[in-house]
Amino acid sequence: MPLLARTVNTPLAIEVRRGAVAELGRLLADRRISGGGDVAVVIGPGQGERIAELIRPGLGRADLFTVTGGTLDSALELGNRLRQRSYDAVVGIGGGKTIDTAKYAASRYAIPMVTVATSLANDGIASPVASLDHDGGRGSYGVHIPIAVVVDLDFVENGPDRQTQAGIGDALSNINAVADWELSHRVRGEPIDGLAVALARTSAVALLNHPGTITDDAFLTTLAEALIMGGLAMAICGSSRPASGSCHEVSHAIDLLLPGTASHGEQVGLGALFCTYLRGDTAGFDQLRTALRRHGLATRPSDLGLTDDDFVKVVAHAPATRPDRYTILEHLAMEPEQIRARLADYVDAVGDDK
Repeated sequence: MPLLARTVNTPLAIEVRRGAVAELGRLLADRRISGGGDVAVVIGPGQGERIAELIRPGLGRADLFTVTGGTLDSALELGNRLRQRSYDAVVGIGGGKTIDTAKYAASRYAIPMVTVATSLANDGIASPVASLDHDGGRGSYGVHIPIAVVVDLDFVENGPDRQTQAGIGDALSNINAVADWELSHRVRGEPIDGLAVALARTSAVALLNHPGTITDDAFLTTLAEALIMGGLAMAICGSSRPASGSCHEVSHAIDLLLPGTASHGEQVGLGALFCTYLRGDTAGFDQLRTALRRHGLATRPSDLGLTDDDFVKVVAHAPATRPDRYTILEHLAMEPEQIRARLADYVDAVGDDK
């Protein structure tokens, strides 16, 4: 009998709104995730007291765990603490480091995970991947996707603008990642997943064309949905392909050669624009440049404090960061002097900030 459909794991609930943290107990009960509030709530060190006050009325039986977050050691330590009691779910509340720590610990001991995002810096809020530091480097670890995803716009609005700008760069870079995947499909016959492509690209295009700014709830909701859909696209195809292409290779190379340059989202946004130029997509380049500038993101290496020499080295090294992945950088296989020439043309094409 032919396979006529497939089963796709998705969260039971996705909510993007204000006041979500305070009503977390109701959400968990309504979705039958936890009727009695027997959950482990994982929070970061920054906003712990405020979050504890907000959730206490609805989750009086919850245990609170504060983590420094972002490292494999902290995730393993959290996992050991979670084994001391039976929980209905692990609820990670905070930014990417806290959520990734909670995702890894929950997956390790097969406990359902609920993401409550208080910032929109990257697509980790719903992805099947946890990025954790270990032994001086950063590794990506496969985890279960969250059983529910909640974004509280009150916290997002009050957080640093730079975190939200980084999320915009990360979400928009999906357009470039999908173009790289399609290139590999045409040139090398790499299998492509149309559903994953549709989720990643359409949500990113919606953000690209949205007229609002980070001060608008409607825009923040579209950003949150784009990041969530990017994460689900990865879960659907079992790979980071729909959200990670040449743009991410550039960012990984920056992290390796020039650590601390900028946030992940800022770096992949710049990488996506440069690689879109290399691909010869004039219309896509113009649209992406306009969107990055409108939201205060980098469009030239110098915007991130990188010299031309720095960026040439970064682009030359980028393919080595993902040797299994075929992108526009592998396709062109440029030597340093070729990269330098293309970079000069790119900077001219970008123009000034006006």
